[in-house]
Amino acid sequence: MRGTTGRSVTALAVLALTAPLDLIAVATTVGSRRTAPGTPARERRTVLINGGKMTKSLQLARSFHGAGHRVVLVESAKYRYTAHRFSRAVDVFHTVPEASDVGYAEAVAEIARRENADVFVPVSSPASSVPDAEVGRLLAGVCDVIHVDSATVAMLDDKVQFSKTAESLGLRVPQSHLITDRRQLLDFDFPPGRRFILKRIAYNPVGRMDLTPLSRDTPDANAEFISRLSVSADDPWILQEFVDGQEYCTHSTVRNGRVQVYGCCESSAFQINYAMVDKPEIRSWVEHFVGELGLTGQVSFDFIEGADGHPYAIECNPRTHSAITMFHDHPDVAAAYLEDGHPVITPLPTARPTYWLYHEVWRLLTEPGRVHRLRTILGGKDAVFTRWDPLPYFMLYHLHLPSLLWANLRKGGSWSRVDANIGKLVEAGGD
Repeated sequence: MRGTTGRSVTALAVLALTAPLDLIAVATTVGSRRTAPGTPARERRTVLINGGKMTKSLQLARSFHGAGHRVVLVESAKYRYTAHRFSRAVDVFHTVPEASDVGYAEAVAEIARRENADVFVPVSSPASSVPDAEVGRLLAGVCDVIHVDSATVAMLDDKVQFSKTAESLGLRVPQSHLITDRRQLLDFDFPPGRRFILKRIAYNPVGRMDLTPLSRDTPDANAEFISRLSVSADDPWILQEFVDGQEYCTHSTVRNGRVQVYGCCESSAFQINYAMVDKPEIRSWVEHFVGELGLTGQVSFDFIEGADGHPYAIECNPRTHSAITMFHDHPDVAAAYLEDGHPVITPLPTARPTYWLYHEVWRLLTEPGRVHRLRTILGGKDAVFTRWDPLPYFMLYHLHLPSLLWANLRKGGSWSRVDANIGKLVEAGGD
């Protein structure tokens, strides 16, 4: 706890010291005549977006604003100081209860009714995907909802069920097994020469990066690793074959089984850099899967390209991906989200890769490969800062994140990482 307190104080001090520099950066934009990129819509609509603390909600707000739509942004009271409420792209901001609260779905639906929303575009966290599906059910017949239903959310979020569904469609996935008891792991007959990893099916914000390999050759290490886990029928895990290769992540916005917004980029352990890559087989996999299920919503798939050159889908998150920031200069995002049958759009060839400046500066100071980091900063674009809408950038680092650090410090809590991308402190049991 003492270490976390020290890190919180240090982070607050650093953010205070850099505030004058960021204020100067914002001041240089005064008088800028630039506006949001966007093809004017034939009809102005009111778009309700939740998940207001995350950069992806800001990106979507800017895209809808650029097309001339009215944007209503929603977030829980915990994040009431979200930087994105100060965006020029946001017309109205509301707070609602936490997604875990029984009144959450009705509160969001009531805002949609009160604001005469034409469209609900949830930017869900793992904890709010099912509650947002309930919002969608309440809004059926009231407005358009770009989200899958609760049963589909549960299937896609469940790594075992997702794998079985994909396999039934003839799509490549790693071998996987549902684990509900430690004894299953101890008794598992690991195939010779193959490694496996364990993933908790429930969202695990802190432990999800622990991909300790398990194999026939490491029985003692297997037993030691397994002994540290909480495994039960109520807290199941998936034992998944480890495919060695390059990882990729994708974002797809889908209407009636048709992909209309698509992006693909290389993955990393802490995903904070996005640059479009062309992987035709991955795109074909995604189009086949969503087409067979006839989905409408936003889905994010993770893949590994194996030694055989083929991609294997390792999981699906039925939510907006932060890779949507790659569309920062695309004029047709709003139309592709809102219009049935719109041709699929991908990031423009001119789109600069996105990053979060404070993350990059931290890595520049603490990690090797400084020349690479400098190239990333100089060749890319901060995902939050833009000249026509600079306030969210300043408020992110000098109100939004400091308010979270201060609240955590006051309650004596702990955190493992400050994540500017999703606008939160990564905490055990967090959203």
